[in-house]
Amino acid sequence: MGSAPAEWADAMSNQDLAIVILAAGKGTRLKSNLAKVLHRAGGRTLVEHIVRAAESLKARQTVVVVGHQADQVAAVVEPLGAVTVLQQPQHGTGHAMQVAKRALGRAKFAVVLPGDAPLIRTETLKALIAVHRNGNAAATILSAVVSDPSGYGRVLRKSETAVSAIVEESQLAGEQSEINEINSAIYCFTLEKLWPALAQVKPNNKHRELYLTDAIGVLSAKGEPVLAQVAADSREVLGCNTRADLAEVDRVFREWKRSQLMDAGVTIQLPETVLIDPDVTAGEDTVIEPGVQLLGKTKIGARCTIRTGSVLTDAVLGDDVTVEPHCVVAQSRLDDRVIIGPFARLRPDNHLKAGVRIGNFVELKKSTVGEGTKAMHLTYLGDAKIGTKSNIGAGTITCNYDGFHKYPTTIGNKVFIGSDSALVAPVRIGDGAYVAAGSTITDNVPAGALGIARGRQANKPGWAAKKRRELAAAEKPKKSPRRKTKRKSKPRRSPRKRT
Repeated sequence: MGSAPAEWADAMSNQDLAIVILAAGKGTRLKSNLAKVLHRAGGRTLVEHIVRAAESLKARQTVVVVGHQADQVAAVVEPLGAVTVLQQPQHGTGHAMQVAKRALGRAKFAVVLPGDAPLIRTETLKALIAVHRNGNAAATILSAVVSDPSGYGRVLRKSETAVSAIVEESQLAGEQSEINEINSAIYCFTLEKLWPALAQVKPNNKHRELYLTDAIGVLSAKGEPVLAQVAADSREVLGCNTRADLAEVDRVFREWKRSQLMDAGVTIQLPETVLIDPDVTAGEDTVIEPGVQLLGKTKIGARCTIRTGSVLTDAVLGDDVTVEPHCVVAQSRLDDRVIIGPFARLRPDNHLKAGVRIGNFVELKKSTVGEGTKAMHLTYLGDAKIGTKSNIGAGTITCNYDGFHKYPTTIGNKVFIGSDSALVAPVRIGDGAYVAAGSTITDNVPAGALGIARGRQANKPGWAAKKRRELAAAEKPKKSPRRKTKRKSKPRRSPRKRT
């Protein structure tokens, strides 16, 4: 018989392994009502990154210990194949492992990860497991060497390979504060060694909690092999205790993703300004200009150009597509050689077939646009089905909503819609038909016909001149009427007496 494929061997070799993710904490330093592990970095929640990193290990079980907002955390991890156990109340990392014990079943080994260290990579976890197995260790710590170890527990070694203890920063003494090898809180345990050591741990700390680090100290004191594997990239162990930590982790994720695409043949201009989610793909010779956001599961073909300021979410682009500056595209499909923008908006559920042109300030929603059709200016097309090689004039709108229901508009092949037309759905415009500019179309237009629906023009000779005279007369200042003043009467002289 031939040997089993390598991926089968990996899967079989880890059937005695369980993954435990500690995700019960609230994260008070984030000053948020949202549980720490539900915060996002690099396009996903923190805990989702960790579950996905562990997924490729093909362990027999992935257990997520939940507490704060347990239902919301479960809703993220259970669709990825993990099971959840509730830690309520939370009495430390050692207590969390005790809560998870029953769910681990017959596993002989466990990799334990905190729920807030999302940069960890599968390759690093594989190396940790290999060191643990090859060294017959009771516990193996993933450590990292950093320039600034403040805020982290330090790894104390008793030899080049063996660890004596993990000392929290608040308990460092003397020269221990100069140690720059930190504990990542990521471990691999041999479970038959861990459980009795954990049973000896006492909550002798101000929080009255059980810590896994104390169990490691017990194992070392017993003479059990405790090893430490240094992470090749110290950024992988970064935790997210503050908003600044979240921002730094997000920055690293984005850097990794941009590098991945550039290695695959994508040009990214001013890469530090471009934001790309982890599931985004792009083909060779595609150019992404500064300030672009590629979000969700966006897929971009070869030789595309995505210009400055555009935001694509769950969009699918064929080859040779051009997205001009400042376009917004959501959950839409653009086939080969489509050009949109600038300032176009594609709301969800649009399909633009090959060679379509969608111009500036055009908005589409739930519409299919046939090959070679153009809508170049200031247009709204909603719930529309448009054939091939039609031309939609500037200012055209499909009136698809009557306040209660949405209705479709169907436009055939080689149709010409004049500017400033309103198509009141449901309505059909037949193949080869014309709609006169300024029309409000409420009835179907047969194939090859002209649809015209507007008031008849009437010219009134002399009207403009007469109007100007009236306006000029109205603007002349009016003379204020004189006020009549009463003349003062002279006082009467008393009559002279005759003598």
